[in-house]
Amino acid sequence: MTNTTIGGPAAANENAVQRFIRALELDTRMLGMLVALVVIWVGFDIASGVMRPGSGGLFGGSFLTPRNLWILLVQTTVIAVMTTGMVLVIVLRQIDLSVGSMLSVVAVATGVLQVFELGPMLGVGHPVIWLAAVVFAIALGSAIGFVNGVLIAYGQIPSFIVTLGGLIAFSGTAFLIASGVTVAPMDKTFKLFGGNGPAASIGPIWSWVLGAAVCVMIIIMIVMSRRRRIHFKFATKPIWAEFLTGIVGCAAVLGITAVVNAYPYPPRVAERFALDNGIPIPPGVEDRAGTDICMAGEKVVSCLDGLSFATGYPIPVLITLAVAVTMTFIARRTRFGRYVFATGGNPEAAELAGVNTKWLTVKVFTLMGALVGISAIIASARLDAATTALGTLNELYVIAAAVIGGTSLAGGIGTIYGAIAGALLMQSLQSGMALLNVDSAYTNILVGGVLVLAVFVDQLYRRRVN
Repeated sequence: MTNTTIGGPAAANENAVQRFIRALELDTRMLGMLVALVVIWVGFDIASGVMRPGSGGLFGGSFLTPRNLWILLVQTTVIAVMTTGMVLVIVLRQIDLSVGSMLSVVAVATGVLQVFELGPMLGVGHPVIWLAAVVFAIALGSAIGFVNGVLIAYGQIPSFIVTLGGLIAFSGTAFLIASGVTVAPMDKTFKLFGGNGPAASIGPIWSWVLGAAVCVMIIIMIVMSRRRRIHFKFATKPIWAEFLTGIVGCAAVLGITAVVNAYPYPPRVAERFALDNGIPIPPGVEDRAGTDICMAGEKVVSCLDGLSFATGYPIPVLITLAVAVTMTFIARRTRFGRYVFATGGNPEAAELAGVNTKWLTVKVFTLMGALVGISAIIASARLDAATTALGTLNELYVIAAAVIGGTSLAGGIGTIYGAIAGALLMQSLQSGMALLNVDSAYTNILVGGVLVLAVFVDQLYRRRVN
């Protein structure tokens, strides 16, 4: 007979909240982090409202505004993409301290390829330039990751030492490649990967289409998951829990879509985009200051107010979402992903079961390198330049985001969605402190304290489970 409810003998002693969490199959650590994220957002919005009353945020501040949240999502992408790979590295009981310096060397090498090699050879703006740069960045990152993996797996050198050496060596390599100068500007099409300008977003219509499509996928996944459980006679969630999961998921997706669509590009950015793309600017007259103005009824307003380009989802955020979905599929639905978690949980048992743990290590570090290449593309495109300092301290933020997101340093435990949330929490702390004009030294202290607290909570959780 099929068991249609989730629970057991211990369920009789649970309170209402515990039964609710169990019925929804919520990850309590993830739930706690989301609550912390909400508290951080509300706190920063209230604090910024006290400093600058009437800023327009949900609680009177400037943090919970469409503009700031849109920028926050874009700022999170570089760390978030690399964090998805760091999850698998840490789950495998390894570490990669070189990702920040690796990002620098990949970004600089890609910039040099565009500016000093392909640009003069093919002509500025040639369509091959951005495509070659993207392929080159991912290939170079993969190659560096492959070398790291070989040294660790077959050279029997601890990953801490190999990647610490990379942290130091790649910084020097990036300086030599760039000859100590900033490499700029990037190819016009390549810059779209950084979310620069109206053309680097898909706009409100396609954003709503994407949001609706994601909602449909959420519903399909819930239905398919329930059917699989029934087919294999596994316990299923109550119907109300399935409905609530779908409603909350769709509400979150549509809410985020509404936020990104509510932020129009600033007037001057819209003006530059209009001039570059032959879009007519509303006619106006010259005021005494020599600026172009328009008449709106009896009110004189800037002529640029007639230009409005809603942003929608920026390209770097879409790239991050695509990476997150792909990495989640790899981690949960492929033999490779199952081997990673099995090896991280018990390396000796994995080897006895026939898993080639050495080659698995090489593949994990190669994948990590490819993701660093993607992050290098986003970072250099967003800055419209490549510098040797581009990836400074990124390795620490990536590791911290993975650990805060629930990845255990003991190996065997970790989720991609948790790591993404961890990256968002980390960036929220940095952005909020910057918004309040707090000195960067205090920001580093806070981030370091949060990391230690996250590891402490992880230790408590593991003791309770064990």
